[in-house]
Amino acid sequence: REGVSSPMRVLLFGTCLVDTFFPEAGEATVRLLRRFGAEPVFPKGQTCCGQPAFNAGYEAQARAAAEHFLWEFDGDDPIVTPSGSCAAMVKHHYPRLFRDDPKRLAKAKRAGERIYELTQFLVHVAKAHEAGLRGKGTVTYHASCHLSRSLGVREEPLTLLSSLKGATFLPMPDAARCCGFGGTFMAKLPEISCALADEKAASIEATGADTVTGCDSGCLMNIADAMRRRGTKIRVAHIAQLLAEGL
Repeated sequence: REGVSSPMRVLLFGTCLVDTFFPEAGEATVRLLRRFGAEPVFPKGQTCCGQPAFNAGYEAQARAAAEHFLWEFDGDDPIVTPSGSCAAMVKHHYPRLFRDDPKRLAKAKRAGERIYELTQFLVHVAKAHEAGLRGKGTVTYHASCHLSRSLGVREEPLTLLSSLKGATFLPMPDAARCCGFGGTFMAKLPEISCALADEKAASIEATGADTVTGCDSGCLMNIADAMRRRGTKIRVAHIAQLLAEGL
């Protein structure tokens, strides 16, 4: 196999939205990891990372979810998740949740060092962009807020998409502008959320691409809804799906 030279055990964090709404993205993630020499293990007791509660200001509830995550994903194996948002939660906000608990703080920091958003792992560990994956049609990319701003993952998705043989990558105007999802923001301020989503949809349409992709399911769900409302036929798909189709 290409990528890592021998099977590497990785812990797969599926996320709530993938588990509930986008199982195909989770299945594609497993296919990609196996293709590039990793063996994904899915801790069956995993639940939410705690981000919705954290963003809403419920730190006690977020801390309980985070503590459970640290229990389920304990060890030294890399953790891979098809979500920049959830990876950023573990990496940057778990230390805050356990700032007064030295034992759990150490575990939180270690988990933050071990966690990879999927495209991070595929580029930096598996070298998937060198594998000659195939694609088709024209593709544009939405850079989600937590992925690019909080996690600092900007070039990895572009590297992978640009490497697809047979596909044409079309940059999106204002690709890093928020799509309006924002987790609880979408529920609390739906009018603003929908307006931002419409702006994002217009930017996508302006590229002329037949597919738009991204690394966060929440954003893609919001974008797909805007596309439906506008009657646009552009396909919306998680980056894991696009990459797995080229295997």
